Amino acid sequence: MTFKSTRNNFIIAICVLGLSHILFGINPVWLLLPGAVFLILIVYGSAIIQANFFAEAYCHSHTKQKAIALSFDDGPNREYTPQALAILAQYNAPATFFVVGKNIPGNESILKKMDADGHSIGNHSYTHSFFIDFKSAQGFRNELNRTTEAVFRVIGKRMKLFRPPYGVTTPHLAKASNALNYNIIGWNIRSFDTTGNSAQTIFRRVQRQIKPGAIILFHDTSDKTIQVLKQTLHYAHENGYKIVSVEELLQINAYE
Repeated sequence: MTFKSTRNNFIIAICVLGLSHILFGINPVWLLLPGAVFLILIVYGSAIIQANFFAEAYCHSHTKQKAIALSFDDGPNREYTPQALAILAQYNAPATFFVVGKNIPGNESILKKMDADGHSIGNHSYTHSFFIDFKSAQGFRNELNRTTEAVFRVIGKRMKLFRPPYGVTTPHLAKASNALNYNIIGWNIRSFDTTGNSAQTIFRRVQRQIKPGAIILFHDTSDKTIQVLKQTLHYAHENGYKIVSVEELLQINAYE
């Protein structure tokens, strides 16, 4: 189910019901049904990145090997990102950090550390504003380009991985990311580490869902995530899971 197929089916349904009203006199109220279904599907497709409704997103790998990838959104954070990097180094585990461009000034050394330690860096927009999903295609291009240039000035690499803010996709976002040749990266394990849940509750949620090919979504913005990261890495090590980068798991390139 994609936006294109949904739109086409909506048009067909409206035409059929319109003709039925003209030819057989059915109640025109029935014309509201396709519109309601169409609206529900639009909301669902926008909010659920795994639906691939507006744009194709890589949310997991189909590998049967016990390999998983860790990803972090919303950094760099001056307090918590270095802690995450230190823990990852202890386990020799790579990760992918989807950074927000506005958080880079003053934290350039953290980006350099990410790169030096072998982690990959992806684009998570420049502002990550609450209303970002109402931007035009050009607005999204500007968001992506500003963060691309900010990262390039620090590590000399141009990113090709993009995670939409809030995991929401729109036609304008899809158009912008396609034009800039980004691979959209989702997840199939959402930790919900930004909620009020305890670290133990968050870890149990992650643990229950771990399976070969999984991509886990964390945020390097709180002490809870640091605790959960330690537990997750220990669990993976004890149960024979290998931590790999997103690009290795998905067999794609992180940079141009």
